[in-house]
Amino acid sequence: MSDGGSTPEPGSNRINSPHCQERTWHHGGDDARGDFGGARRLEAQRRAAKLPPSAEELELDGKIRRWPRTAETDPYQAGLEAVAAQLRLQLNGALFAVAYNEFCGPTLEESVESLVKQGATDITVTTTMFTPGGSHSEVEIPEILEELRTQYPDVALRYAWPFDLTRVATTLADQIRRFV
Repeated sequence: MSDGGSTPEPGSNRINSPHCQERTWHHGGDDARGDFGGARRLEAQRRAAKLPPSAEELELDGKIRRWPRTAETDPYQAGLEAVAAQLRLQLNGALFAVAYNEFCGPTLEESVESLVKQGATDITVTTTMFTPGGSHSEVEIPEILEELRTQYPDVALRYAWPFDLTRVATTLADQIRRFV
């Protein structure tokens, strides 16, 4: 396993990223490792220059998001979908959608659009990133929500973040106690 960077392991078809865990990007004879690295490079250049995404970046992002996934090839997505299924049960029939910030689909924009088409007028967004310090939870998701608020002015969009770190610590302590 690599140091958590977003580079392919030598001689492997797995890519390690701190946001997607281990993913196998090899499917049907195609290998998306170059696409993944290219998309990350383009995103970094764009963010540094404070520019909108280029056509090339959008094309690569779409290709990566549409990549066929299974529990074997993308255990992170499978795990997140399992958590979502449990969360859905606890929300008593509320409209519910999963969204991904990167590498998978649907995007936050696509999920909000789907919920609005189903009649949602009050949407609360949360993340599985429990601690402060991440660009996704602190910067990217709030930026996307601001754009969505202008697109859907009649929809209340809330962001249920940051998490109460005492509650996060309690959950982690409960988890530790299960194993001691």
